[in-house]
Amino acid sequence: MKALQDQLVIYNSLKGQKEPFIPRTSGKVGMYVCGPTLYSEPHMGNMRTFINFDLIYRYLLHLGFDVKYVRNITDAGHITNSAGQEVDSIGAAAKAEQLQSLEVVYKYAVKFQELQRIYNLLPPSIEPTATQHIQEQIEIIEQIIANGYAYQVNGSVYFDTRRYMQDYHYGILSGRKVDELENETRNLNAQDEKRFFADFALWKKANPADMQIWRSPWGNGNPGWHIECTAMSTKYLGKEFDIHGGGMDLKFPHHEDEIAQSCGSFGCNPARYWMHANMLNVNGQKMSKSFGNYFLPKQILDGTTGLFDKAYSANVVRFFMMQAHYRSNLDFTQEALNAAEKGYSRLVEGIKTVQNLPASTSSFDVDSLIGSFYGAMNDDFNAPILVAQLFDAVRQINLIKDGKAHISADDQKKLQEAMEVFVYDILGLSPESPNTENRLTPVMDLVLELRQQARTNKDWTTSDQIRDGLAKAGIIVKDQKDGATWS
Repeated sequence: MKALQDQLVIYNSLKGQKEPFIPRTSGKVGMYVCGPTLYSEPHMGNMRTFINFDLIYRYLLHLGFDVKYVRNITDAGHITNSAGQEVDSIGAAAKAEQLQSLEVVYKYAVKFQELQRIYNLLPPSIEPTATQHIQEQIEIIEQIIANGYAYQVNGSVYFDTRRYMQDYHYGILSGRKVDELENETRNLNAQDEKRFFADFALWKKANPADMQIWRSPWGNGNPGWHIECTAMSTKYLGKEFDIHGGGMDLKFPHHEDEIAQSCGSFGCNPARYWMHANMLNVNGQKMSKSFGNYFLPKQILDGTTGLFDKAYSANVVRFFMMQAHYRSNLDFTQEALNAAEKGYSRLVEGIKTVQNLPASTSSFDVDSLIGSFYGAMNDDFNAPILVAQLFDAVRQINLIKDGKAHISADDQKKLQEAMEVFVYDILGLSPESPNTENRLTPVMDLVLELRQQARTNKDWTTSDQIRDGLAKAGIIVKDQKDGATWS
C-alpha cells in the first residue's frame, strides 16, 4: 500500500490548494477533528461533517496508515456567539430543561453515541472531553502569558492579538484581515475588558449564574471556547501533527484562534494540513431554524422532518452524502434523496450479482476499473467520482449478466472484493444480509401488533417503550393511517 499512500493528494485549507500528503512520520497519521458540543443533539449539518471525516479516516486506514484519530467532546459550557460573546450554552440548556449540567452532557452524549452507531461511524482512537483537561488548558494559558501574548483583566485572561501580529500572521488560515474585521465589529466601549476588538477569551471569570466553575491561578472561572482544542490536540498528537479537521463554520474564528494559541504557546502552527467540510442546504437554502428547514439526523430516519414525505434509511442518507464532495455544498431535496435510494439499491444489487457471474475470458480491464476507485479517493477523497466509478462497475456487471461482456474467474473475485471494500469498508455503508429482513418480519409483525393493542387500550407508556426500545436497536417505527411500518 506504500505506493498508494504516496499518491494521496489533499486540499490544504491553509494553502488554498491541493498538496501531496506527506505525514510527519512515514506510515503514521495524527488527525484531530472538532467534535460536538453537548448542549443539544447534533443537527444534520454536524453529522455531515462527522460522516465525511469518517470516510477520510476509513480510507487512511485502508491505505495502511497507522492513524491516531482524536475527536473531542465539548462538555464545558462556554462558546462564542455571533456577537463575539462567551455564552454558557450547556448551562442555558440545563436551566431550560431543569437539569444539572452533567445531566445535560450525559443525555446528549448518549444520543450522539446512538447516532454514531446508526450512521455506522467508526469510533475515534481517543474521544477526550474538555472538562477532563482543564489543567492542560490552564498550563497552555500560563505559557501564552509568559510568552507575552495574553493579559489578565479582573480575573479573566485575553489573547493579545495586536501583540501577536507583531510576530505572526493572524488570519493565515481564514484570509481575514484585522482592519476589515474591525470595520464589521462594534467599537469597544468603557465596559469592555478587552484591549482590542479582535482579542479573545482564554479564561473567563465566573459569573454568579454559571453552573460550571473551575479554579485557576486567575480566580474561579471557565476556559474559553478555543483553548480546549489546543490542549487536547497537542496532548494526544504532539505540538505538531498531520491533519486538523472540522466544519467550514469553524474556520474562523475557532481554527484561526487555535493556530494563534499554538503559535503563542509553542511557537508553531499545530497542523500540517487543515481540512474543512462544507455546509448543508435544504431545498436550496442554508439549513437554519429561522428558515424552517432544520432537522435532526433521526428525524429523516423516522420520516418526521416535515420536509420530506417519507422516511429514509441511514444507509440511503449516508450514500446520498457520498454523492457530494466533502468541500462542496450538499442540498437535501426529496428528488435527490429518492435518486440516492434507487442508486443505493442498484449498487447493492450489483454486488450481489457479481458473485454469480459466469466465468470466461475478461473482455474489459478490471485492474484499470479498480484503479479508478483508488484514483478517485487519492484525489482529495473524491467520493462522488468513486460512486460514479462504482456505477460503471455495475454497468459492466450487468453487461456480463446479459451475455454482452465477459469476465474471468480471477477477475470476478478481484472485482467483487474491491467493490465490497469500497462500498462497505470505505464509503461506510452497512452490509445487509438478504435473509435478515425475511426472518425479522414475523417477529416485527408480532411486536407491532402488541404495540397496537397497547395504543388501542390507551396504554401510551407501553406503546412508547416498545417504540423507543426498537429505536435503540436501530429499528424505526412510523405510525401511519393504515397502521405502523418499520425500517
